[in-house]
Amino acid sequence: MKLVYIASPFAEDVEQNMENARRYCLEAMDQGVTPVAPHLIYPQFLDDSDPAQRNMGTRAGLELLSRCDELWVCGTEVSAGMQKEIQFANGLGIPVRQMETVRQAGPALSL
Repeated sequence: MKLVYIASPFAEDVEQNMENARRYCLEAMDQGVTPVAPHLIYPQFLDDSDPAQRNMGTRAGLELLSRCDELWVCGTEVSAGMQKEIQFANGLGIPVRQMETVRQAGPALSL
């Protein structure tokens, strides 16, 4: 299965941007690929407002990207962090694909 790095905005409206990232990941899975979204993982234990921790997260994210088959740029806004990811992918010859739509929120899952 293809491993796809999901790039989408994080800062500004963090809550909405994380919800969008979850939807992009679900859309990617619906398309038969395995999504990787570091901005959904690293904020769980790294403080984005701490420059040293943000740098650690950025470096770890780029390491993950180096192992992916494609980079999907999601949404209509490209942040500075996303631009860095795009440049990194281009430098490694990793294909970059644009995705603009966010699937609509569905019903909550019950466990």
